[in-house]
Amino acid sequence: MTKATIAAAILLSWGTLSAQPNTHYLADGKKISVYTTAKNTNLKLSKTADLAFTKSEQPLETEVSVFVEPSIQFQNIVGIGGAITDASAETFAKLSADKQKELLSAYYDAEKGIGYSIMRTHINSCDFSSGSYSYVKEGDKTLSTFNIAHDKKYRIPMIKQALKVASNPMKMFVSPWSPPAYMKDNNNMLRGGKLLPEYYQTWADYFVKFIQSYEKEGIPVWAMTIQNEPMATQTWESCIFTAEAERDFLKKYLGPTITKNFQDKKIIVWDHNRDMMKQRADVIFSDPDAFKYVWGMGFHWYETWSGGTEMFDNTKAVHEAYPNVNLFFTEGCKESFKQEGYQLWDNGEHYGRNILHDFNNGTVGWTDWNILLDEKGGPNHVGNFCFAPIHADTKTGQLIYTPMYYYIGHFSKFVQPEAKRVSSAVSRSNLQSVSFQNKNGQVSTVVMNETDKEVKYNLIVGAQRVTLNIPAHAIQTLVY
Repeated sequence: MTKATIAAAILLSWGTLSAQPNTHYLADGKKISVYTTAKNTNLKLSKTADLAFTKSEQPLETEVSVFVEPSIQFQNIVGIGGAITDASAETFAKLSADKQKELLSAYYDAEKGIGYSIMRTHINSCDFSSGSYSYVKEGDKTLSTFNIAHDKKYRIPMIKQALKVASNPMKMFVSPWSPPAYMKDNNNMLRGGKLLPEYYQTWADYFVKFIQSYEKEGIPVWAMTIQNEPMATQTWESCIFTAEAERDFLKKYLGPTITKNFQDKKIIVWDHNRDMMKQRADVIFSDPDAFKYVWGMGFHWYETWSGGTEMFDNTKAVHEAYPNVNLFFTEGCKESFKQEGYQLWDNGEHYGRNILHDFNNGTVGWTDWNILLDEKGGPNHVGNFCFAPIHADTKTGQLIYTPMYYYIGHFSKFVQPEAKRVSSAVSRSNLQSVSFQNKNGQVSTVVMNETDKEVKYNLIVGAQRVTLNIPAHAIQTLVY
């Protein structure tokens, strides 16, 4: 290959670049709508302006500008959503019919709500269950007792209602926190432990039975992760897989078993924090017999739990090294629940910042954790109480919307499945931005201001511009 050919290949691995950027993408007078959420105001996903583009002159260095070039396109977006857990479903069941309808509309209706298109749920129990359980009797090596009756009480009915309300086609993925106790070397679903080698095939078959059981209930399963947080020994349901163990389980057992039983299921590896994702990627993706079963790599944001920083560069490093692997944010929430923190603005900004950077670093889908929790941040059988974008006060029957809900909505409401991320950059570090183009041609640019001051800025798209103001501690979505 010539140097020119190699350079072109590298560029194409990053995105689809048009030969001649469309610098006249917008005509004078083209309309733009502005939606704003801001701290210490009543603005919550509120339409705050309808403006018009005008011809742009060379911007000055003294101005703050956001530059968007829709002809330079990157990854396809799968969607944005959250998880329906036992905790969400048990809390949901305590609400009145009207409040249940309100909650589902708030999440899944694209007009009245924020248009979720991704859903996650768990195989067996997790910490956000009222107790530990599996779907088989203890010691059942043949899985002859497999039964999802537990889920039919709360979780499956809620999922079915959500699917009926959803405006967008829903992609459901499933994740295990732990195999049944008898399959593990510590004989306990909790506190880590490892899957015993003699149960590798049985555990792969367990995935198949779960998916078949849910699909028999009319709940399509799109994808699965191999193990939630495979390097975390938790007080709740957990199971350790080293990179080599996950690789071997995938290539020898789960991959062949899923391929044998289904034609269209996706497998997502890792499903843990950004901190170690590059090492996991190198081990699994360097093995062609394992890599052939991989659709994507899932990751969380909890590398900050011990005082660390958000390691966005690790996501970027995996994307640069393996541009054909789909990066997929599979879980995040704000921990250490306190009722007085319901309206803590930093929680919303944490969501906005992470979603924005993850998409800018190549992520194709973004999934929140519990969509609903009660007034105690649960139920949770080990006391690991957390925040959710919406809480229900089960004593009063009221729903409590937090800033996290609105920050997520600035993306999920305006970025449709199959959108493409497009080129977006800012001229000053007091703003952050990311942009997308939906299949209908509509562009959505999200702008965040985490500073204490209002910022005046230009949105410059090709040869057109519009001038806007974003309040302090605010997020805006610009639709044009």
